Amino acid sequence: MGHSASAGYACEQLKRAVRVALSAEDRATRRRAEAKASRWQDVLTGMAGGSLRIGSRVPVAGTPEWVTLEVVHGGFATGRFLAEAPLSPAEAALCADGPGTTGRERLNLWYLTDAGLAALRAMLATESYRIEVPEDAALPVVAWLLDHGHAEAALDLVAELRPLMHRLRLAPLPGAAPRPAGAQVRLSTVGEVRESLRSARTRPHIAAMLETLQVWHPLFDRLVALWCDTVEGELPRLAETGVAGGWPCRTWPADWAQRRAEWLADYASASAQHTASTAHTHPKSNFARLRRALLACEHDSAQLTGRDVGWIRRALANTITKHGEPGSEPRAALRATQAAVAAQPTHAELAAALAERLDRFPADGGLPSLEPVAENAPAHLVAKVARALEAPIEELVARNVITSADVLATVLPQITAQLLAANFENEQLATLYAQTYAAFRRRRSLLLLDLEQQVRIEELPWVRAIDPLRVRRPDTARAARQTLSQTVLLALTAFPQAILPNTLVRELGALAKQAGLPMPLVEEVAADIFMGTFTAKWRAAAEITSRTMAGTLYARYYDLPQSWTQAPPPRRFRALAKRTADDFAEVCTARAAEAQPTWTGHSVAEKRNSPGAEPDPHDAEPGRPGAHARSGEPAPGLGARAGRGVVGVGSDPAGDPH
Repeated sequence: MGHSASAGYACEQLKRAVRVALSAEDRATRRRAEAKASRWQDVLTGMAGGSLRIGSRVPVAGTPEWVTLEVVHGGFATGRFLAEAPLSPAEAALCADGPGTTGRERLNLWYLTDAGLAALRAMLATESYRIEVPEDAALPVVAWLLDHGHAEAALDLVAELRPLMHRLRLAPLPGAAPRPAGAQVRLSTVGEVRESLRSARTRPHIAAMLETLQVWHPLFDRLVALWCDTVEGELPRLAETGVAGGWPCRTWPADWAQRRAEWLADYASASAQHTASTAHTHPKSNFARLRRALLACEHDSAQLTGRDVGWIRRALANTITKHGEPGSEPRAALRATQAAVAAQPTHAELAAALAERLDRFPADGGLPSLEPVAENAPAHLVAKVARALEAPIEELVARNVITSADVLATVLPQITAQLLAANFENEQLATLYAQTYAAFRRRRSLLLLDLEQQVRIEELPWVRAIDPLRVRRPDTARAARQTLSQTVLLALTAFPQAILPNTLVRELGALAKQAGLPMPLVEEVAADIFMGTFTAKWRAAAEITSRTMAGTLYARYYDLPQSWTQAPPPRRFRALAKRTADDFAEVCTARAAEAQPTWTGHSVAEKRNSPGAEPDPHDAEPGRPGAHARSGEPAPGLGARAGRGVVGVGSDPAGDPH
């Protein structure tokens, strides 16, 4: 039994989510926080009850390692299966009378009938399916194996899947999943960008400003004109000694009562329809004072006190002095300028118009070009649309669509999937594998201890079933090597300020293996999962680094060992009998002591990872095992910086796929 993570980090995350859910003003933010709190509650409940062991590659008790789990920030599994989804009405209609204890089991068993297998064959033939989670590919693989003379492998696969058929969705969703052609990639689909554009909302203070300009200012001008018509003599103005000019409520035009009634009706209607701005309701505002007086005065000033008339005079003087008399040129010019401002389309309106242009493109696909969509559109919205542009990676980097190596890592599987799928001669099988690979790469990594490794794609039973059908093609190997070289150069030149993220290192490893260039690519060290030792891969990477960088400034700066003696017999890590390189660990320990003469011999990582230690609060981002805490890095030149990335100290991330 290996180590397990402490519940302390999960408790803090739950507290944070609850605070946001209770204090956030925005309803959508509160809902997201409530959902996050629910997931962290599931984590803590599972850990307390023993059904979850965070730190294991199989954290959910009684669950095969290949099941896709819901994983929250930091690599904590909640216990929920992502492929566990309720039936849609269309799915339920297919298996209403079939055998099974649950609707999902009835549907999965229906797909094994003649009618169900025919439906799967039709999906494969027309490519009219979508693989959202890797499990969606399981039954299509069964159908393909049966159709191509591999009945025994198909039956073995069904037997392995059978215990979870009552819970997991094992067939794809209907609908095509367009893929970028060749070496092109996209960051988002047209549908995702369109939804993002349509979700744009006008900010409250902008909405209030526009409402004031379009609704309340015209009403205010009419209100001022009403009271000005009751002034005897010159209209009031502010002077050095106070208010100068005539007094209101001294003369009453014949149509004044009718105009008053119309204004009050218009004000009531506007108040019911327009609620973004409240400035006009402030009790000390000119608008509010004049409106209250209007309510109290029906035909003459009998209902008004001398104080009321004085406030009317002062309010008129304030606005006339500042903006001019009703109908005057200064006031008309101001209102014309304000009307022009209010007539400008808002960000939300522009986004909605741009979303309409995207309606003519398939939601699951990308954009072949920006020109038909981006004409006369603001640059900041064009940048959003560019996320759906299908183009070579280099172009997306130049357009600032791919803004970091982390983003680069999210799109590279689109190319890797096609290169790896080319190893299958059958086109239907190649397409199915490509979608499965892309879905697998979207899985979030687990927090792992005891040098355990992430689940590899070949451990999926349906991928293992078709693995013997894989062939090696020289042209595919050459393409993988070219992609590998171009991607590494692009990442190092475009984003030289950052270490290569683990997700990118993983894809580079897949390309290297496909190219026939196995190499010990090591990933970033995570202090929260460091177990005080290193896998043998670290020593291999350090040995290559010392040899290839000998005599360079890099080697002198980091004082790389000129040579490594013959590797001693590797020891095995006691928790899981993992092969470790103790001589490499000793060199790192000695370097750490040189860097900190007062060092006690215990690193932050070692202290954290005694049994029950709390994980680092800056741990894995989606798809990244471990943390960014630099306290867990090995000595300079022997680890992350020597190999531009790290494998597993606390976890040994998934081995490179075929």
